Amino acid sequence: MALRLTLGRSHPQPCRLKAVYKMTTITSSRGPTEVVSARRTELRDVADIISLFSHFTENVFGRIDVMHLLEKSNLSLILCNEKNEVIAHAAFLDYPNWNITDQSDWESFLHKNYLNNKCTPLNTLFMHLFVAKEEYAAGCSQEIIRRVFIAIPELQFILLFIPADENLEPGLESVFEKMITAPGSAVDTNFTLLVSPRHWYHPQLHVRKARLEDYNDLMPIWTRQNETLKETYSEYFLADIIEHQDEENQAVVCEAGDTAVGFMSLCSQVDVSLFHACFDLGPFHGLCKPHPEDVLKVSQEPSIPEGEDKSNQTSQEAESISSQNVERISDQDAAVQKGEVITISHTELLLDYITHKDFKASASPLLETEEKDTFHPVYRGASNTVCIRLFCIDEKYETRSLDFLHYVFKLFPDKDFCIILVPHHVPEFCLIRSFVRVVPYFTTQLGHELYVFHRAGLLKSFNVRRATTNDIPGVKMLIKTLSLNESILNDLKIFTLARRDPDGTPVQAFIAEVLDQIVGISVIRDEMDIEYIRSHYNIEDFIHFNHHQQEEHGRLYHFALNPIFHHYTKHFLKEILRLAHKSSLYYPIYPQYEEGKFQNPCAHSLTSALHYMVPVRPRRQIVYPLEELGINAPSEQVSKDQLSYSLNHINRKLITESKTSINSRIVVVGASDVGISFLETLVFCPHLKFNNLTLISIHGLPGKDLPASKHRRFLINSHCFNDEDYAQMSLCSWVNIVVGKMIGINRTAKYVVISKQRKVPYDYLVLCMGQKYQVVSPTGADVSKLPTNRDVLSEWPQRYTGKVPSNHFTLNDDQDCLKAMHWLEENIVNSEGNVIVYGNTIDIYTTVETLLSLGINGSRIHLVQPPLSSNVTCLNNSEIESAVQEALSEAGVSVYYDSILAQWSKGDDPDLITCAAFTTNTKPFKLQCSAFFSFAYRTVDYETFKAINDACLVFDGRLVIDTEFHTNDVSIRAAGSLTKYSRKYYADEWTHSNFNSKEIGFELATSMLNLFDPTLKPFSKPPEGMDSLIPMYKGCKIKGGVLPRGCNYLHISKPEIPIHLDVELALSDHGMEMITGKAGHGNYFRMHINKYSMVDSITCFSKTPFPVSNYICLYGQHERLLNDLHYRWNEGQITDLYSYFREPWSMAIYHDRFIDLKKELRQILLSEQVRKMTSKCILLFGQFVSVVHFGFFPHPSPKALHFCLAISFGKPEQILYLAGGFHQVQHIVWFHCFGIFLDLSVEPFTKLLCFPAQHFCITHAV
Repeated sequence: MALRLTLGRSHPQPCRLKAVYKMTTITSSRGPTEVVSARRTELRDVADIISLFSHFTENVFGRIDVMHLLEKSNLSLILCNEKNEVIAHAAFLDYPNWNITDQSDWESFLHKNYLNNKCTPLNTLFMHLFVAKEEYAAGCSQEIIRRVFIAIPELQFILLFIPADENLEPGLESVFEKMITAPGSAVDTNFTLLVSPRHWYHPQLHVRKARLEDYNDLMPIWTRQNETLKETYSEYFLADIIEHQDEENQAVVCEAGDTAVGFMSLCSQVDVSLFHACFDLGPFHGLCKPHPEDVLKVSQEPSIPEGEDKSNQTSQEAESISSQNVERISDQDAAVQKGEVITISHTELLLDYITHKDFKASASPLLETEEKDTFHPVYRGASNTVCIRLFCIDEKYETRSLDFLHYVFKLFPDKDFCIILVPHHVPEFCLIRSFVRVVPYFTTQLGHELYVFHRAGLLKSFNVRRATTNDIPGVKMLIKTLSLNESILNDLKIFTLARRDPDGTPVQAFIAEVLDQIVGISVIRDEMDIEYIRSHYNIEDFIHFNHHQQEEHGRLYHFALNPIFHHYTKHFLKEILRLAHKSSLYYPIYPQYEEGKFQNPCAHSLTSALHYMVPVRPRRQIVYPLEELGINAPSEQVSKDQLSYSLNHINRKLITESKTSINSRIVVVGASDVGISFLETLVFCPHLKFNNLTLISIHGLPGKDLPASKHRRFLINSHCFNDEDYAQMSLCSWVNIVVGKMIGINRTAKYVVISKQRKVPYDYLVLCMGQKYQVVSPTGADVSKLPTNRDVLSEWPQRYTGKVPSNHFTLNDDQDCLKAMHWLEENIVNSEGNVIVYGNTIDIYTTVETLLSLGINGSRIHLVQPPLSSNVTCLNNSEIESAVQEALSEAGVSVYYDSILAQWSKGDDPDLITCAAFTTNTKPFKLQCSAFFSFAYRTVDYETFKAINDACLVFDGRLVIDTEFHTNDVSIRAAGSLTKYSRKYYADEWTHSNFNSKEIGFELATSMLNLFDPTLKPFSKPPEGMDSLIPMYKGCKIKGGVLPRGCNYLHISKPEIPIHLDVELALSDHGMEMITGKAGHGNYFRMHINKYSMVDSITCFSKTPFPVSNYICLYGQHERLLNDLHYRWNEGQITDLYSYFREPWSMAIYHDRFIDLKKELRQILLSEQVRKMTSKCILLFGQFVSVVHFGFFPHPSPKALHFCLAISFGKPEQILYLAGGFHQVQHIVWFHCFGIFLDLSVEPFTKLLCFPAQHFCITHAV
């Protein structure tokens, strides 16, 4: 077992925009010192960077657009002092800083014009800008260069071109030296090339065998990194390892100068059979030597189980890398070859791929349990690996950890693989970032991650170039085991023949090769749908479109790379961007229900580029009333309908930003809205990569069916997620899906037992199953004795424990509904017999409407409602209830009230209910029954309760949690309707059922991110006494569905304990009701404005479909933002709220960035600058009136007159409501020009106040 220690921190700092590195002291030329820290440059630094420009800057670097440079740079760093003042900045790209040669051809240019040139795209960056405070320039330049070499271990050279007649800035003279030009080269007459080599700042470490005298150097590192190990293994444990070395057990150290700074213990005796049972080692030939008796395939044509990677079919042919041009091999690569031919086998090394063409790639679950047996190869050869047992290194040198491996493979020349086992809770460190993580089997209970490295991965001659016709045979050999090999070859041929698709789309293909052998292939196309991407995805979280040309966006269609070069994936992508002159790449993953298209078996596996891309959050879309908008309607590029997909992205900046890998096993039980929201939040963290997310669900992930399927109308919709949301998340690309039901929890061993006694281990368990409709047990009352409800109410309801009849249905999810619909179509629709719908939740009405829509006559449907547990009905609106009852009567549906199920009887078939009897407050009744739908009893599932109870988790009617979602087990969290708060909070009436499930899932994920995200600041302790209060979430509760008569129903309300509507209306501080239309006419719209003038609830009941997502945006808005709703209502100007909220002004409210606009306005209005001019605004109010009289406001409205007061009181809502159209915005701008905002710049107000006019009124998606 390997042990890895890190120095001084529990989490590695992620390489991302806000990453801050260790502080360093630099000395100015005048003597004073500054303590500085390095971090990634952000856009907010632009002004500070420009302020550091000197007369040298333009002469040395040319005219620089700093914003554009930051957007296109591969790496840019800032040095800040302790006051967070910027004192230096540098930007680096992968091509020359002057337009000397094409960015795709600089390597040959350097080889042609300079001597002793060892620069390659893998080991070289170019400095494009350096600025610093003059007195600190020398120290800052050295510190930045040093930081760059640390951040990019592969980097060997930093180059800088300067005009030949210019001198270098004083601060840079000490960090660069001049490169010697080749004889006959004329480039020196125009430019001088300077180089800064790695060995000046962060040289490669010397590695040798460990000696006992190294103990004194190593022990402080060992002790600082883990005091517990010293206590456990004694003070001389390290000395014992060093002393007892032999051929199979070796210890090596790396040293800087004469001091040992790192240690590695190795063992060549490895029991690989243990790994065969726990990990999928097929890509690495089981870490064994090839043997004639190896069983790599099943005897017949292999049947690949669903959810397994189909590309994991292996070939038994090997291909060698034989260098025909020895001169091209670097010294380092030659050492790796051991003086003989290196074999890089395409045999058992899995080639993964990302594909897209006529076959639209889609994601399916990484791991979905099936009844089929999975084939596991059998390896009979000897072990081919050496294991790292113990590893520690001084943090200062940890980016040079890979230097160990050159020496390791020399010590064990007969081994091709090096492995290391790392506990799940240990953060990923520098060494294993170059290793390949092996995919574990979902049932493995080995508490470690396995990482593998092949000796050929040390080769540095990894070259990327454009494909040629001569590459086709090599590519064919490389990809012959892939399912889409023909598609890749066809696209490669298109590139070699025509360079573009038949439709004219430019195509580019690139080859990755090592020692002249092809090891990778990628095909991209120009992204022709960039406006759609921009309007439907939050891509501007990662790039700024103004600095990217249309032709700089590309779409990744194919990507295949030999997994032993997995750690070069980002370099491969970087080279694709450079050679193709692209700045961004996009990769879409299409949903599973895309019938007739290729189903990508595993979009996120071993060497997939998806590991290094970031998932892009989709944007909420406005449902546009195109007819009302007319010429203001958005372009077809924005509003067109097309199949939704999940979008992944990479750009130049992200190439050098490493994600923090989280290996902790997080198991989520239940695919409820809470569980999906929790997983969505984790997956869309761009700087984190969760490798072990698992979802256990009875039916897998939701959203697998075709959109708008009729069976989905059975149940009410929470509108947390829809089909488009599931497609745009593509959770199955990132989450292991285990189909099964939890029946047990072993808290000691930390695993969940699912059906058929399978075990799923966890480090953190999240329970999100929710409550479900249960089969309610008949009371057993003898109806012949005419019992009433009073006689049986004390025994009702109870769970039915017998065998459930086949025509009894409890609907809890889409799969239950689909099964019920198929059964009805086969047995009920075209036959006689009654359908009984039993319950008093709103689902009874949606189910009745669905039954009617299936063609079942209303006279055959019997709606039986048990007694209410409170005076609040499911609709809680007397007018809608009356309309629904009228619709049921018109359809011929019989309705029974206050009825309790007494008996059901079975006829000739014991598996069917043929008759059901009910008691009432007066006399019982019987109904013939052919199908029985039960919505009368919703509670925690019995198997769930038993698993929780047997695990000794506190259960009090529901699973008990605290305000941080913790159960009484620190490793188990829970959320949703399954849970209740502990009684210590004295809040028994409030549960997660009262809140928005999507918000609950987000907050649950946020609470867990504190365990994993090293960039988050620790939460401060709540004020005394506040920890005894439960959190009150703000998101609205939503119910929507289709009720009888085909009326579309929607109810949006605040989180609350339900009370009868009549009681609510009687409250003195209720606010105001706005109602248009009649429920009986199918045009009812009710809006409640609370005492704070905020929209508190919305109820719609309409025969005509309406834009639900638009109306959800209205919740919580101030009525003045709704075009002065209160004023217009009182003036009688609004007669139809449906029409009112289709008017062009309302598009602003529906825009997904409207909330950002509000926040930005508030920040401006509450800024120091605005506060200073508040009194001036009031004094100038008279001038405003004068302006009106001068005719600039020919038709002043009350809204315009409120403008100064809105500014005075700092209420952005009052400003926003001024923007009712172009004329109002123009008035505001004119108003500014007449001196009201003399103390403010024009830009923020024209920008923000014109934003609605330009982008909302025109409804242009930005």
